[in-house]
Amino acid sequence: MTALTSDIVLDRMESLHPKVIDLTLDRVWGLLEAIGSPEKTLPPVIHIAGTNGKGSTQAMLRAGLEADGKRVHAYTSPHIERFHERIMLAGKLISEDHLTAVLDECYLANGPKPITYFEITTCAALLAMARSQADYTLLEVGLGGRLDATNVIERPAICIITPVSIDHEQFLGNTVPKIAMEKAGIIKKGVPVIVGPQPDDAMQVIEEIASFRRAPLLAYGQHWHVSRERDRLIYQDETGLLDLPLPVLPGAHQIENAGAAIAVMRHFKIPHHATEQALTNASWPARMQRLKDGALARLAGQAELWLDGGHNPAAGIAIGKHLATLPKRPTFLICGMLNTKDILGYLTPLAKQADKLIAISIPNEINTLPAEVTATQASNLGLAASTAVNVAIAIQEIVRTDPHARILICGSLYLAGAVLRENK
Repeated sequence: MTALTSDIVLDRMESLHPKVIDLTLDRVWGLLEAIGSPEKTLPPVIHIAGTNGKGSTQAMLRAGLEADGKRVHAYTSPHIERFHERIMLAGKLISEDHLTAVLDECYLANGPKPITYFEITTCAALLAMARSQADYTLLEVGLGGRLDATNVIERPAICIITPVSIDHEQFLGNTVPKIAMEKAGIIKKGVPVIVGPQPDDAMQVIEEIASFRRAPLLAYGQHWHVSRERDRLIYQDETGLLDLPLPVLPGAHQIENAGAAIAVMRHFKIPHHATEQALTNASWPARMQRLKDGALARLAGQAELWLDGGHNPAAGIAIGKHLATLPKRPTFLICGMLNTKDILGYLTPLAKQADKLIAISIPNEINTLPAEVTATQASNLGLAASTAVNVAIAIQEIVRTDPHARILICGSLYLAGAVLRENK
């Protein structure tokens, strides 16, 4: 069995439904029943929804639980470089043979019936995790929550809702309360809910749904607090105060993500040493990731090279705030985005921190925003902008201008994946 076998099955799966996204749970329930209802036999599930911070929160949780000796399954999407990244079984990436087997089993069980790519691959992930021993399952929502393919767990051990903001309006609604209602759709009767910082109108919706379902709410600013004091993270809830190291994941927003992860670990009585390691051992690619080695890093020479896959206005704000904390030096953005994203909302906070933007089209991505459009939008914000054929040429152009520049490649997880593959 070659490394391409799972790719062949995945390619077949993309043709099973005319739409990439078609939110409903009916097809998922049907396939899960056909493969033996694996969602009913998973290790205790921690279900994570939200607009931003889901992946980082999951990464810190996994690091903390594993530091306590727990075996942890984890499901996330999308992948950055290869599909296998979506499924961790007891701390290890799913093997090629195992992935191919569960994908094929789901494909055969589904037959010719319509089902989206995300739905059928989520069923395959649940099947793989149900058949592998672990202490916890970390399940990250793909899109929304209420009708997301992961929302098939009757009674999770606990739910998390990270910060909610505008994104995917065409599927979730064009206001924060509408989007919050979709995210809060993961809340189950009587199941505790950890809630990160929220806009007031989002919090009101989450509180109403939690109250209706009699789900105990543990909310930031009410039941737990987290902040940075000098070079330490301070977390406090009704059981006491924790003085912890800062998260290794960069950015002020990671303080709040860490708080949500800590709140979950406090709920499960994870010891202090493991909670510390949740912050210091977490790894999450393409989130303000410094690239120091590899082909593109060598092209950058003495310039700083960073990579971030954030793609909505809230991510732009978080990245902009982080750039503002770094030592001053000329800052260049290499940006590629999808045509479904709010480019002005994303770029506005970044434009204040950058000297120039070089726009590219995301390679091999049919829904890329053309580089010329990205450059025009950046110019409309008063940011000097040009285009380049690809990331490598953009880096070379920047280094010729300033060998000691700070370079941030940004705008899309799809671009981030292409960059990490090219940087090997």
